[in-house]
Amino acid sequence: MTSQSINTHGHEAHEEHHDGDQTAKLGFWLYLMTDCLLFASVFATYAVLYPNVDGGPSGKDIFELKFVLVETFALLLSSITYGFAMVSAHARKPAGVLFWLVVTFMLGAVFIGMELYEFHHLIIDGFGPSRSAFLSAFFALVGMHGLHVTVGLLWMIATMIEVGRCGLTGRSMTRLSCLSLFWHFLDIVWICVFTVVYLMGAL
Repeated sequence: MTSQSINTHGHEAHEEHHDGDQTAKLGFWLYLMTDCLLFASVFATYAVLYPNVDGGPSGKDIFELKFVLVETFALLLSSITYGFAMVSAHARKPAGVLFWLVVTFMLGAVFIGMELYEFHHLIIDGFGPSRSAFLSAFFALVGMHGLHVTVGLLWMIATMIEVGRCGLTGRSMTRLSCLSLFWHFLDIVWICVFTVVYLMGAL
């Protein structure tokens, strides 16, 4: 086999990988669009149901803004640390990627832990999702976001294992990029949740 044929084969393989990478990212963008529609529907449902407290508590009776601000800070900071992970990935530094992914995971875990604590506290006080239409919508919206964050954390674990075992391959870079889109998307959604649900509800 001549060097020219080897170069041609390598070029074709690179093109195939590039096309696959672009297809994966396009498919993930389409998924995020459908997720946008899903969250928009749940936000609309919450907007309709939040005045219906059925004699129970309203948002300003149960929301603790200081607690939620700490929760929000943890998630937003995790978006910054994930950005550092992507900087390390583009610099071809797998150790840096793993370090920043661990930090991001810990911040995401803090967010989920605080959310579970809030839910547990509300249910123990008798303010569970069956108490009123407002609380049903609240648990559905905030819980759905929390479920997405949990999926992101599981995805992060799988990505860390892959980078640790195989390094920064083309496939792992694609997965890191898609997870980056997903994680930043969840941050944007949470800003909307914090503003619409907690901030407006408490005021």
